[in-house]
Formats: sequence, structure tokens, C-alpha cells
Amino acid sequence: GTRLPILLRFYWAFEQKFTPLLKTFQPPPPEDPELNINHPYYDVARHGIIQLAGDDNSGRKVITFSCCRMPPSHQLNHTRLLEYLKYTLDQYVENDYTVVYFHYGLKSLNKPSLKWLQTAYKEFDRKYKKNLKALYVVHPTNFIKILWNIFKPLISHKFGKKITYLNYLADLGQHLKYDQLNIPQEVIRHDENLWRKQKGKLPPVVKVPPPRPPLPTQQFGVSLQYIKDKNKGELIPPVMKETVSYLKSKGLQVEGLFRRSASIQTIKDVQKLYNQGKSVNFDDYHDIHIPAVILKTFLRELPEPLLTFDCYDHILEITNVESCLRVTRCKQIIQGLPEHNYVVLKYLICFLHMVSQESIYNRMTASSLACVFGLNLIWPQKGTTSLSALVPVNLFTELLIDFYTNIFNSRTVPGEILP
Repeated sequence: GTRLPILLRFYWAFEQKFTPLLKTFQPPPPEDPELNINHPYYDVARHGIIQLAGDDNSGRKVITFSCCRMPPSHQLNHTRLLEYLKYTLDQYVENDYTVVYFHYGLKSLNKPSLKWLQTAYKEFDRKYKKNLKALYVVHPTNFIKILWNIFKPLISHKFGKKITYLNYLADLGQHLKYDQLNIPQEVIRHDENLWRKQKGKLPPVVKVPPPRPPLPTQQFGVSLQYIKDKNKGELIPPVMKETVSYLKSKGLQVEGLFRRSASIQTIKDVQKLYNQGKSVNFDDYHDIHIPAVILKTFLRELPEPLLTFDCYDHILEITNVESCLRVTRCKQIIQGLPEHNYVVLKYLICFLHMVSQESIYNRMTASSLACVFGLNLIWPQKGTTSLSALVPVNLFTELLIDFYTNIFNSRTVPGEILP
């Protein structure tokens, strides 16, 4: 509305008056070794302002925005920053996702202009807001909270409920997998200073309980070999076989299959039943997205990804291969998989190929499915997958799905197990 420009000018005038000029600036973080200079937004991406940060507690992808990594305004093209932000979100807006905004470090020297903020407000339309399930604002200033109260009449009540203020990093642990977050050191030091100032001590150390020995019936968080040994040599894990079978019979034509999240508690309950060796009847839950989320969760919680750590670097190189040779390269990479991984991968990709064949109904093309499953099939041995790795990972997965019959036709598996 007409109130927005006036409110923004009030905000900018207030900040310019009361925010001291930053005289020194932190050097940019070490560049992502996987970031190629040919990346379409290399000039912006190299600063590490926007990053992929694993999953939240509902299995939704998490994107972080770190203000402290924004260089002085004369060193950063803010129009390009907005384009890069949209470029990043475009890979997720068709699925449920979460954003973590680290406010610390936004100063007069690196703050975008009023015009930029107005443009961003207009361009982030419903497409970007609909599937954003949570926006966590970490270390908010009092003025941000005041500003939010002013803006409330202009923003939908539904979107407003997605915003959560977190005063300390430790509070993130209730919502996200804290160990997967790539938090800037400047933010960590600021958090420690806040704890000292407010509580007179350092923040508590996040305690990770020692791992318990797995149950004989365990399905989640254990290796394929462990599940096979405990299931009379069956190559396809029971949870995988049951979710695929259910989705094949009742979900192939469901629009947005695999894009939606589900109740955290329900997912935990289903996992518990599987881990205890109890039967699960998905009809009892009246939600086709629950078995879909369970399948993704199973893959994501494997100790080693289905495509194995050894494949990671080879997969990242797929974009450097000529288009006409990429399918052949995919075939070569998966030929190197251990037999068990190959069998399970073939079983899964065969099913995803079926899903893609019904895309006229479910809207899940091979490309859409790749965006959902890519990061559940492969990740680095250390750290989390960087944004620069998304394109090759998703491309590789899309090729597996699109050219399933070609890629998997040259290696037989025991009994030719298919869904």
C-alpha cells in the first residue's frame, strides 16, 4: 500500500541516525572450494551470504542469510544479490523450506538502499511465501521488533505466524539440526558476548547424548548392511519396500507428491514403530505425504548416503561433461557402487521414474523429483552440501530418473528386484 514507502523511509532514517558508522570490516570468509568461477552469480556467491544448511526437524531444507558476510555496499551489487537470492530460492519454492536470518552484522556500511528493499518487497510474491514454512530471525534488535509491529497491517496474518525471533543461537536447537548449520564465527562470538552481558557466563554447550546401540529391528540411522543382516538377507529395507509399495498403489497421481512436509510428531511416531519392529498401516494416518516423508527421512538418516561418499566428487563433475556424454558418465559412476547400494538405488529410481511418468497429474517431473531427492542420495563426508553443489547433484539425479532404463540396463541384480 501507500504506507509502505513512508514506513521504509522512517526505518532508514532511524537506522542512519542511530547506527554508528562501521570503521572496520571483517574479511570475507574462505571461498567455497566447490564454487566455480563460471557460476552465474560467482560475484555474489563467493561471499557466502546465502548458504544451504541441512534440514530442520521436519526434513525441510534450510537456507541461511548472514548479514555479517555482506561486504560494504560499494563492493557488492545489490541488484545481483536480489537476483541470486531469487535464483537460490527458485530451487526450493516448489517444496516446503525454512529460512534462518542472522541479523548481526547489518551496519550502515553494508546495508542495502531503500530502493533495493522496496524492490525486494515487490518481487518476493506469493510464489516465494507459500511454501516458506518458517523464518527464524536470530539476534533481532529491538528496532526490528518495533518495525515488525508497524508492518503487521501490510503483511498477511498467515505469513506473520511463520516468523520466530530467537535471541540466542541455542534456541535454534529446538527447531533445526544445529550441528548442520554453518554459522559465521562473528555470529557465534556475538552470541557469546550477549550471554556474558545478560547472564554473566558463556552459553551452554550443546550436549549430544552418546549413541545407543541399535535395536535388532532398527531401520533408521543404521547401515544397509545392518538392516540386511537383521532381515534374513533381504536387500531392500522393509521401510523402503512398504513406503514405495504404498505410494505406488495410492500416490502416483497425487499432486505435489514429495513436496509437502508432515507433522513432526507423527513422523517420529512412525519411525519409532519401525525401529521397534512393529507394523505400520499408513491408511490409519489419512495423509499420503506421511509415507513420502518417511521414505525421504530413511534415505537422509543413512550413515553413508546411498550413492556413497566415494561418488561425491565424481557427481560434482557432471556439469563439466559434454551434454551428449552425461548419461554414459552417470552409468559409469553408479557401476562403481557396492552391489547392495546399486540394488537399492535401482529399486528407488525405478519407482521415481514411475512417478515422473505420471507428472501430468502429480506435477512431479524428473527435474522436480531431483530437487527433492538429490540431497537425500548424496552429501559430502564432512560438512553440509554447499549451494554450488546443488546444480550438479540435482542434474545427476534428474539424469538417473529420466534415463533410468538406459543407465541401469547393463548390470544385473539378484532376482531383478523392482518395486
